[in-house]
Amino acid sequence: MTTVLVAGAGGFIGHHLTTTLVRRGYVVRGADLKRPAYEATHATEFELLDLRRFDDCLIATRGVEEVYALAANMGGIGFIHSHKAEISRDNTLIDIHLLEAARLNGVKRLFYASSACVYPAYRQDTPDVAALKEEDAYPAEPEDGYGWEKLYAERLCRHYAEDLGLETRVVRFHNIFGPLGTYDGGREKSPAAFCRKLALAKDGDVIEVWGDGKQRRSYCYIDDCVEGICRMMRSDFRGPLNLGHDRMVTIDELVDMVAKIAGKRISKQYDLSKPQGVRGRNSDNTRLRQVLTWEPAISLEEGLDRTYHWIRRELVRMGRLAG
Repeated sequence: MTTVLVAGAGGFIGHHLTTTLVRRGYVVRGADLKRPAYEATHATEFELLDLRRFDDCLIATRGVEEVYALAANMGGIGFIHSHKAEISRDNTLIDIHLLEAARLNGVKRLFYASSACVYPAYRQDTPDVAALKEEDAYPAEPEDGYGWEKLYAERLCRHYAEDLGLETRVVRFHNIFGPLGTYDGGREKSPAAFCRKLALAKDGDVIEVWGDGKQRRSYCYIDDCVEGICRMMRSDFRGPLNLGHDRMVTIDELVDMVAKIAGKRISKQYDLSKPQGVRGRNSDNTRLRQVLTWEPAISLEEGLDRTYHWIRRELVRMGRLAG
């Protein structure tokens, strides 16, 4: 059996990935500052470690054949815009230390979770933007803070592969969402935020929307994300590779979808003073289909339905909503 490390196993994607890898017969060591928030980890073993520290990365990577590097300090658009120094510092330390520890401990292959935030602002300045191809990342002008850190780490993975022989696989996530993810507290992303707001709303309430609602995004459900990770790790392609859905919707449309699932009539109040990110962002999946002979298939409506009902059950369990 293959022994692997999931760095960031206490987080949303890392927890789902850990569960899938264990079910597929891997011996999985999870490592993170914290355990998963909403259910017990399924990892074979779980170590509470601070992966910003090199010594802890050496401990985490000992005796494993592969590393899934998903550990990161991040959140939704509000958090990313207001914590640039913290995010850049923490994530750069994690990425550098994990790569070097993996090399020193003889790890054979490392998967790195990058982000669509690496793409330049000048390619995303209208709602009707063309889908982003992998080569569009340069000339560089990524999201300030988080995007720059991710783009730098991508290059670091390339250099470790070319110069030092560590096989690396890199994907760029496009708005991953689903159950067991953060839905409150400031780090949540838009699908979870609107699911929470609609679950708590009464019929006829007003829902706050950051920006003018015309921003457009594509969203990828967590099960498709995990499948893409597993396929990428087994491929011969070093990346980077987009991993996301290629269907774009406006934020207004996203809210309307959740309202339909909730069975509630609502109106929207727009706040133009809040961060809203780029005007449009979508994933070009041409290379994804070529490399993996696969692409995400779970519809946004189905993913939102699963996510909404999980968040609603959580709110009931927490006593914030009547059953």
